[in-house]
Amino acid sequence: MIIERHLAPYVVFSEDPIINGLRKISANKERIVFCVDAHGILQGALSDGDFRRWIVENPSADLETSCISVANQNAKAAPSSTPASELGALMGQGISHLPLVDERGHLVAIAINKSDVLRIGKHEIGEDSPAFIIAEIGNNHNGSVELAKQLVDLAADAGADAVKFQLRDMDSLYRQSGGSTAGEDLGAQYTLDLLSKFSLPAESLFEVFDHCKERDITVMCTPWDSKSVTDLADYGIPGLKIASADLTNHELLRDAASRGLPLIMSTGMSREDEIKESADLVRSLGAQFALLHCQSTYPAPFKDVNLAYMDRLAEIGECVVGYSGHERGIHVPVAAVARGAKIVEKHFTIDQSMEGNDHKVSLLPDEFKQMVKNIREVEEAIGQRTARVVSTGEMMNRVNLAKSLVAARPLAVGDVISESDVAVKSPGRGLQPNALPQLVGRKVHRAMAEGDFFFEGDLNESTPKGRQFEFNRPWGLPVRYHDHAALIEDCKPDFLEFHFSYKDLDVDMDSFFTKPLEMGFTTHLPDLFAGDFLVDLASMDQAHWGRSIAEVQRTIDITRDLKKWFTKDEDPVMVVTMGGFTTDRHISPAERQPKYQRIADALKKLDTTGVRIAAQTLPPFPWLMGGQQYHNLFLDPVDTAAFAEETGTMLCLDVSHSKLAATFLNIPFSEAVELMAPHTIHLHLVDATGVDGEGVQVGDGDVDWPVLAEQLDRLSPNVSFIPEIWQGHVNNGEGFWTALDRLEKWL
Repeated sequence: MIIERHLAPYVVFSEDPIINGLRKISANKERIVFCVDAHGILQGALSDGDFRRWIVENPSADLETSCISVANQNAKAAPSSTPASELGALMGQGISHLPLVDERGHLVAIAINKSDVLRIGKHEIGEDSPAFIIAEIGNNHNGSVELAKQLVDLAADAGADAVKFQLRDMDSLYRQSGGSTAGEDLGAQYTLDLLSKFSLPAESLFEVFDHCKERDITVMCTPWDSKSVTDLADYGIPGLKIASADLTNHELLRDAASRGLPLIMSTGMSREDEIKESADLVRSLGAQFALLHCQSTYPAPFKDVNLAYMDRLAEIGECVVGYSGHERGIHVPVAAVARGAKIVEKHFTIDQSMEGNDHKVSLLPDEFKQMVKNIREVEEAIGQRTARVVSTGEMMNRVNLAKSLVAARPLAVGDVISESDVAVKSPGRGLQPNALPQLVGRKVHRAMAEGDFFFEGDLNESTPKGRQFEFNRPWGLPVRYHDHAALIEDCKPDFLEFHFSYKDLDVDMDSFFTKPLEMGFTTHLPDLFAGDFLVDLASMDQAHWGRSIAEVQRTIDITRDLKKWFTKDEDPVMVVTMGGFTTDRHISPAERQPKYQRIADALKKLDTTGVRIAAQTLPPFPWLMGGQQYHNLFLDPVDTAAFAEETGTMLCLDVSHSKLAATFLNIPFSEAVELMAPHTIHLHLVDATGVDGEGVQVGDGDVDWPVLAEQLDRLSPNVSFIPEIWQGHVNNGEGFWTALDRLEKWL
């Protein structure tokens, strides 16, 4: 049972239009909101079922109708003082959300009947959530409030979701007052001596807890006695941790479970029957809880860890499970996450040599940060149990490495394809070999030379073709020397954009033209040069930097030479990927500025006469040389716009790249466009998905095209564009024609 006190996602004012209620229902994913008046008094409940019934009965209804007009105004509610153990019985059949009201009817909380999730502060922990990572500070502050605050800061910087402390009332907890150790065994004496020296009283801990709020990190605490439970509940702690040593302390469990707070319970030192007994107890009391698998030795031998027991723990508890580790290193918690742990707790210290046995099994800040990084990487790698799709990177490699169906001989329009007409050859740009049965017996609807690829369109009766498109700005096509003539047979774009390969720089361009074309052109620096060389004008390596400048200059020179084959008297744009990539991580914002300066210095060494250089905006995870790397520059719209402003370098706004970057940076794409569009001289229009799905067909991804079109009309009027659909040129430009057809209604 979850007692939700963060009500904003679940509440609408009664007079709000129904469309507002639907938006909140969609956003909170709980399929319900509650209507309150201006004073917060509960008026009714509005579920998606209530809306469906209403719209069926009123098919022409206005979505500006008030929420309360559609809501169930007789929704069941319960007093907020109702014990959690009784709430389940009050819900009854089909009720999963029960509003809790005070004596005047104000909505103060919502009871949500869930056992497969745990909600602690702002974190919802469950099957579909990332692991909740706790830095267990415990008493590693060694009695210092200032050290405790420092540890909080370090834990937050290391990526912890929460920090956890311990609170004891020594007189309540131990059989001898004042922490006296007379007559105790050696181990107990050692522990009591440490606690007497290092335990912080509630008032001091609360000062540290307030600091946690300032750092926006969730705080939890382990109460070791009932007085501590009361103090923590009165403070407003968002969750309690029950130590392994108290799993069989049913009196403490009853007290903690009665507070309406989520509990995380460690199971070290307990037998399975004791674990089951305690889980049954807190469940019967209506508490939301999780169980942590734990081996309570310090350090724990790897042979005793037994991560496989988490599966059994999940069956026993019927709840979220996690792992509390006391072993050396960081690899076991990472493995625990791979096995399904949704909570990870590891001890945290600033110095492993400090007095106290917890320090010896604690992670240092850098170690904890590495553990968090590894856990997040493993979570990414785990993915979901959905149908397998080919990733963007795999698609690129598939084109390079796989095989295609190609014409084994010249074919004329109307020929019926037989098996002997088809060969299997590399690369994989065309139909995959397993499509042969679908291809055989079909009529050819385009003339094909030997070696021409068969495409998806050859399985249809017709394919999209070029036509004369109409836009409110210059439009062009991305081409290579060898295919530009075929792509402009049925249309006349305003310009062509030559996407050079490094071999294109060495060919005789004059052999591809018979007369000057009545249009303009742009060019694009090769993405890769001979010897696996990537241009990086931000490189601090002098040799790499020097070659990068030379390769850019060579491409500029060729761009200038190409002007003789085009009649439009305007300096061509040359799109340049400036560099700043790394192979293992994203660099910090502070590390970017020297690299931007390095690029600025490189640009000063170029002779750009007659050519307009445009710095391409970049994605967070570029696909380079068959794998994924990291871009750092021209990624963040703030420093990208600042570079353009300070150096006078114009931008090629690649919509796919910048949408991926905005998603990665968790900022609205519209804000990124507002910053960069005023500095834009050229556009690559293409869609995107997630943080690395680039080159997606227009309208098939995450870009809001009507909003983008309005921004471009306002901020970048008359700026030229191409549809840069990945593999858009195959099948005689099918992808380009589809994109242009869709873009025409917005531009």
